[in-house]
Amino acid sequence: MKAVIPVAGIGTRLRPHTHTQPKALIPIAGKPIIGHIIDTLEQAGITEFVFIIGYMGDKIESYITKNYPKINAHFVIQTTGKGTGHAIWLAKEQLQNDELLIVLGDTIADVNIGNLIAQTQTTLCVKKVDDPRLFGVAEMNIDGTIKRLVEKPAIPKSNLALVGIYRIKESAKLFEAIEYNMQQKITSQNEYHLTDALMRMIETGVEMRTVGVDNWFDCGKKEILLDTNATLLKRLSYDTSKYKFENTIIIPPVFIGENCNISNSIIGPNVSVGEYAILNYAVLKDSIIGPYAQIEYAILDRSVIGNDALLKGMKQSLNIGDSTEINFG
Repeated sequence: MKAVIPVAGIGTRLRPHTHTQPKALIPIAGKPIIGHIIDTLEQAGITEFVFIIGYMGDKIESYITKNYPKINAHFVIQTTGKGTGHAIWLAKEQLQNDELLIVLGDTIADVNIGNLIAQTQTTLCVKKVDDPRLFGVAEMNIDGTIKRLVEKPAIPKSNLALVGIYRIKESAKLFEAIEYNMQQKITSQNEYHLTDALMRMIETGVEMRTVGVDNWFDCGKKEILLDTNATLLKRLSYDTSKYKFENTIIIPPVFIGENCNISNSIIGPNVSVGEYAILNYAVLKDSIIGPYAQIEYAILDRSVIGNDALLKGMKQSLNIGDSTEINFG
């Protein structure tokens, strides 16, 4: 079993943060998104990984090489954004004779990876959503097999969204399906999607089933990124008693990286602070603060502050008379 993680996307929905780093390296709950994914797969016993990199892929390769020296990592470059199907096809030399676990590089979900790997046929992870038009969608047969897969349907016939985790048993047939779609120029939204390749496999007789996930976070938007950060902080339960900062209150759950300089602040709940950050007279709640950021005299709620950013708010010294009202908003 090999894990395949496409991380070549530009991450336009998370700009301006993805102007300077790939989406997979944005930190949540103490480590980058890709780190949480690798940790989960490693715990399930997977040791061989293929990463499809593109936009600022050298940063992803450097992070993985440095922080995960024990895994057997291969890197394949996708230079153009032709979709997830095309990304997987680029790695066919490393993958076509193996069973695969494909995990999209911005996806964190609650699923038992061990049980998923143990499935005897191709299995796709799904979750019911309110608006299926934003996702790949699975339509089911009465016997529990997948009838049809559609990428971002205009008129959905199902609310079962594909969450971006796929256990593929017939990898050779997957690559045949991708090549067929590319030769016939079968696209969705002008890209060769993995969803369409899987649908081609069904058309050629491959039986697929689904497994539901309890929680799923598609970390492509700021609000979902912050919700994911809060959920993982609660789950990981970092020990906040070790944090000793001058005149500072810590309200768990909180993660604070090493070598931070924090004073006169209130941190939490649901706050992640990267290493070497400087916080002074800061009140932070439900936020992500990148490494080396500096924040002074500021109150932040549901905010994402990038690496090495500087934010200095106002410091007032007031002499206010009787019956006065001042509103700074």
